Amino acid sequence: MRCIEIKSPGGPEQLVPTTRPVPQPKAGEVLIAVAAAGVNRPDIIQRMGNYAPPPGTTDIPGLEVAGTVVALGDGVTAPVLGEKVCALLSGGGYAEYATAPAGSCLPLPRGFTTTQAAALPETFFTVWHNVFERGALKSGEVFLVHGGSSGIGTAAIQLAKAFGAFVVTTAGSDEKCDACRKLGADLAINYRSADFVEVLAAQAPGKGADVILDMVGGSYTARNIRSLKVDGRLVHIAFLEGAKAEVDFLPVMLKRLTVTGSTLRIRDNAFKGALAASLKQQVWPLLDRGKVKPVIDLTLPLAQAADAHRHMESSRHIGKIMLEAFPAR
Repeated sequence: MRCIEIKSPGGPEQLVPTTRPVPQPKAGEVLIAVAAAGVNRPDIIQRMGNYAPPPGTTDIPGLEVAGTVVALGDGVTAPVLGEKVCALLSGGGYAEYATAPAGSCLPLPRGFTTTQAAALPETFFTVWHNVFERGALKSGEVFLVHGGSSGIGTAAIQLAKAFGAFVVTTAGSDEKCDACRKLGADLAINYRSADFVEVLAAQAPGKGADVILDMVGGSYTARNIRSLKVDGRLVHIAFLEGAKAEVDFLPVMLKRLTVTGSTLRIRDNAFKGALAASLKQQVWPLLDRGKVKPVIDLTLPLAQAADAHRHMESSRHIGKIMLEAFPAR
């Protein structure tokens, strides 16, 4: 099969088309003929040499795909051969074929193309677990997501709004803020021209946030804590500014805050399967009805994965960046 490998740690030019044997599904896995794969920030971090795949996982990048099931490992009864699915992977998505745990596969939502479906798993699994399970976001609460124009951000805005939250986001331009409002954000803050702490205090119901989804870390950590209401929850999923910060924990005590976070890639198949089942019940009906949908900024052939990474690193995108397999399926 044709695929993309990381020749050595470094820039986008290290993503090189090559050929490798088609992987074979192990017990509990399926083999997918990949039609499309999503590009995500962890792929870039892996390419740079700072995010090794879990033990036993292929070094081919790519955490989400959609396509057709073409082989079943031992013990798999669903999905079935020939079924079109999207799937969350621990790696291997930048290829013509990829294996996935059967429990991490989900059906294509009604009316979705395979490219649209491939834009779902990494972001929707991440948002559902961190915002609604760890963050326990409830209807009527104030939710803040940083980086609202990213793949994670566009999914978080739509899901939080669909479940009745007052949605606040930050983004790096007026254009991106406008896009976030069109997706349902009640308040979009250009972080280059305004302080989100001050805007929340002045304009958000209750003068703060109940749940914050943060992928910045660094200097944002203390500011997030200041922005949380009593009993607020701060959930970390990435650290673009770094994982270390100097924090005054007195407000955490006085406001009874919860500071938590998670990574999805290293979780076991049973956890991911349970998460997939929850998504199928709670979120897939919204996708079927068109109430929530992925935002796709750019689609490129798989062979142009390096250009896809360059586009992501430019931060010009709004929503997801996708790769389509060669030849298109």
